[in-house]
Amino acid sequence: MARGSGEDRGEGGGEPAISAARALEALVPPLRFALAGGARAERLAAFGAMATSAVARARASGVPDSPALTRLADEAARFDALPVKDRRKALARIAAHLSALIPLPPELRDVARSARIEMLSGGRVAEPEQTRTASPTAIPTAAHPERTAAVSGAESKGTPPPPIAPEPEWHEAPAPRTSAERAERRRLLAAPLASLPRAHPSPRAQLEERGRTTVEQALEFWPRAYQDRTAVRRIAELRPGEEGIVLATVGHARAQRMRSGKPMLKVAVSDPTGALELVFFNAPPWRLKQFQQGDTLLAWGKVTEGFGRRRQMTQPEVEKVHAGDSASFGRIVPVYPGPADYQHPALRKLMKRLVDELAPLVPDDLPPATRAARGLLSRARALRDAHFPPPGTDPALAAARATAAFRRLIYEELFFLQLALARRRRGVRAQSGIAFDASPEALQRATSRLPFRLTGAQERSLVEIAGDMGRPEPMNRLLQGDVGSGKTAVAFAAMMLAVQSGWQAALMAPTEILAEQHAGTLAGWLEGSGVEIALVGAAARGKAQRAARAAVADGRARIAVGTHALVEEDVAFEKLGLVVVDEQHRFGVMQRLALIAKGRRPDVLVLTATPIPRTLALAFYGDLDQSKIGELPPGRTPVATKLYGDSQRKAAYDLARRELEAGRQVYVVYPLVAESAKTDLADATTGATELRKVFAGHEVGLLHGQLKPEEKRDVMDRFRAGAIHVLVATTVIEVGVDVANATVMIVEHAERFGLSQLHQLRGRVGRGAEKSHCLLVAHFRRAGDEARERLRAVERTQDGFEIAREDLRIRGPGELLGTRQSGLAILDVADLYRDEIILEEAREDAFGLVEADPDLTRPEHEPAAEALRARWAQRLSLAQVG
Repeated sequence: MARGSGEDRGEGGGEPAISAARALEALVPPLRFALAGGARAERLAAFGAMATSAVARARASGVPDSPALTRLADEAARFDALPVKDRRKALARIAAHLSALIPLPPELRDVARSARIEMLSGGRVAEPEQTRTASPTAIPTAAHPERTAAVSGAESKGTPPPPIAPEPEWHEAPAPRTSAERAERRRLLAAPLASLPRAHPSPRAQLEERGRTTVEQALEFWPRAYQDRTAVRRIAELRPGEEGIVLATVGHARAQRMRSGKPMLKVAVSDPTGALELVFFNAPPWRLKQFQQGDTLLAWGKVTEGFGRRRQMTQPEVEKVHAGDSASFGRIVPVYPGPADYQHPALRKLMKRLVDELAPLVPDDLPPATRAARGLLSRARALRDAHFPPPGTDPALAAARATAAFRRLIYEELFFLQLALARRRRGVRAQSGIAFDASPEALQRATSRLPFRLTGAQERSLVEIAGDMGRPEPMNRLLQGDVGSGKTAVAFAAMMLAVQSGWQAALMAPTEILAEQHAGTLAGWLEGSGVEIALVGAAARGKAQRAARAAVADGRARIAVGTHALVEEDVAFEKLGLVVVDEQHRFGVMQRLALIAKGRRPDVLVLTATPIPRTLALAFYGDLDQSKIGELPPGRTPVATKLYGDSQRKAAYDLARRELEAGRQVYVVYPLVAESAKTDLADATTGATELRKVFAGHEVGLLHGQLKPEEKRDVMDRFRAGAIHVLVATTVIEVGVDVANATVMIVEHAERFGLSQLHQLRGRVGRGAEKSHCLLVAHFRRAGDEARERLRAVERTQDGFEIAREDLRIRGPGELLGTRQSGLAILDVADLYRDEIILEEAREDAFGLVEADPDLTRPEHEPAAEALRARWAQRLSLAQVG
C-alpha cells in the first residue's frame, strides 16, 4: 500500500508534505515565464519576495532545512536587489536548487542542469537531483506520491522502511553541438575525484585505490552484482536453505568466544513477524560497534536453522538503512567489488551522485546512424542503468552484463577497438612498401634449401605470404600454427624471398635460447649458400658482438637473428626489408615498432604458436591478414597427457624413470626459480636437488632465466647432446626448444599455469617418432575443483585452439596476448568469449565506417574521431602489432 494513503499516514499525516510541495511549485510558472526568452527576466517584479514566502511556507509545513532549501532561500533573499543584467543567471540557479526539491517541467530541467554545470565548473555546486538527504517528512508530490513507499506491503506487516526522497525523472543533458562544447564536457569528466566538492574521502579513496581517480574512470567502475531491494521479505517468510533479504531492527549484539577461542558475534534482529539471529565468525572488534539497539538494518544471506529451531543467517552482508537513502533502498542496488559490507552505502551514495550529476554530461561518441541501426541506448543512459538498473531488471541478467545498458557499453568498447584496427589497416595499405620478387620461380628457390617437403598447410600459408610480399604496399600478416607445425620453415622461405631480392631480413625471438636455436637451424639450412647469418646479442658481449653488428650494418649479414637486442640503438641495417617477430605477444609494442623503424617500412610477419581463438584474432589482430598452419609435419606423434594429484607424484616419477632407462630424456618444469618466503610453491633449485636423489644414476641439469647466457648455452648444449638426462627448468623452455629425444614433460604446480602455457610446455616433447608423455602434477587441496576441471581440458584434447578458447573464457585475453602483467585492462566491460556476436557487429560497423569516411572528417563522425584520440588511445595501444 502506498504510504500516501489515508489508512497508512493517519489523520492528516500527509497533508503538510503535500502543501509544502505546492508552496514550492508556485514558483514554477513565474520561472517558466522569465526564462522563456527575450527580456522577460527584467520584467519579473518582486520574485525574490515571492520565493522567500514559498520557502517559509515549506518550512512551516514541517520540512527541515536541507542544503538545497537553504541555497534557495539565500538566492531568494538576494534576488530583488540584483542588477537587471544579473537576474537571468540568478533565476537559473534558483531553478537548479528547486530541481533538487520538486520535479520540474522539461524546459526548466534543461536550464537547471546547465546552471549546475556552470556552478560545477566555477566551483559552486548545486544540490544533486537524486542524492540529497531527505528528512523523515520528505516531500511527496502529486505526480509521485508513491515515491515515499519503499517496499510493497512493508508498512503494515514489516519493519517500516525509512522514507525515500522524491526522485525526479532522470534526464541527460542536451547533446553538445560543437567540438568546443564536447571538449568542455570531457574536461569536466576528466576532473580528479579529489576536486569533487563534498565527496567523502573514504569512498573516494576506495575508488582511487582501484585506479579510478577521475570522474569518468569512477563511472566505469562496474558493479559485480545487484540486489533487488524492492523484494524485501518478512522474517516469518524465510525458509532454511534459501537466500533472502530482510529489513529488521537490532535488539542487541553480543560478542562471544567459540570453543576454539576465536571471536564470534551474535546480533538479534526482528520485525513484527518474527526474530532472526545474525552470526559472524572471527568478527573483528569494530563489528560489535556497528550494531546499536534500534538501528534499522538490511541483512541478506543464506538462512539456516540454529538451536531451538531459531532462524539464523551466518556471515550475512548487512547495511544500515538511513532515512532518505534513495541510493541503497527501495530499488535494485549495485554491489561493487572490493569494499566490506559496511562500506557499501557510502560508496553507493557517491556513485549515485556521480550518475545523477555528471553522467548526464557524458557525450555520445558513437555515430548517430550506427547507434540507431543497432538500437543502442545513449552512453549517458547506459551508464545510469548499468549502476542503478530500472525497475523490473533481472539482477542476475545485470550481473551477467546481459542488459540493454551493458550491451551499449560492450558494443562501444569493441567498436572503438575495431575502429582503431580499421584505420591502422587502411593507413598501412596506403603507405609505400617494397615489392619483392615473389614469382613461382623465386618461391621455388627460397624453399630449395629446406631438407624436407612442406606440408599442404605450410605451402598454402607461404603462397599467401608471397602474395603480400610481391605487392608494393607493406605486408602486415599473422602466421598462426600450433606447437611444432613448422612456422619456422615458412618464415625462413619468406626471409629468403627478401634476401633473393637484395634486402635483409631480421628474426626477433623472445629468449636467447630460442634465438640461438633459430640461428643454428637457419645456418644449417643455408650451409654452402653464401648467405651469412648474424646472431645479435647484448652489446656487452665484446668483440664477437661488435663483429656481428658490423656485419648487419654493412650488409654482409643478410639475415640477423636476435632477441630484443636487435632494437638497441647501435644496431643498424644496410637494407632491412622484412621483419619476422616470433612469439610476438612476448614483446612490447614499442620493441616491435623500434625494429620496424630500422628499415624503410619493411614487411612484417608475426608468428605465434599460441593458438588464438577467432574472437581474439578479430579483436586484437583485426588489422592483420592472417594465415594458419592447421596440420603437423609427418613424424610428429600426439602426446599422452595425464593429470596427477600431489599425492600421486611417485607414479609420475615411475613413468619418467622407465623412459630414462629406455634412453630417453625428461623435462621437469617448476613455477619458481628458487624458494620464496612469500609462497610455498615448489621451486626449480630445490627440485633439482631432490630429483638427483629420485633419479639417481641419471644426470640432472638446472636451467632458468637468472643464469648467465653462457651458462644457459652450456646447459642446453649438454641436454641436446644427451649428457644431461633430466632438465629441471622454469618456463624459460616454454617456447621453441627442440630436442627430439625428450619424451617426458613433468609440470609441477600445474594449477598455477595458464592452459595455453601448459599446451606450449607440452609441445616441447613429442618432437620425434617415440611416444611422449606430459604429466601435470597439481595441488588440488589449494586450488580446488575449478582448477581440476580446467586442467582436464588440457588432458582431454591436443587441439591448441580449443584449449586457447577455454583459456580465454577463464582468464581473459591478457594471458593469450602477453599483457597480463601490464597493469592495464585491455577490455574493461566486454568479454570476448561471451560477446562474440556483438564483436561481429562492431567490426562490421567500424570497418564500414572507415571505408565510407577514412579520416572520420564528416561532422557526424567527429565525436568518434575525438574519442578515439582522447579516450581510447592508451588502451588500444596494447592491441598494436605494427
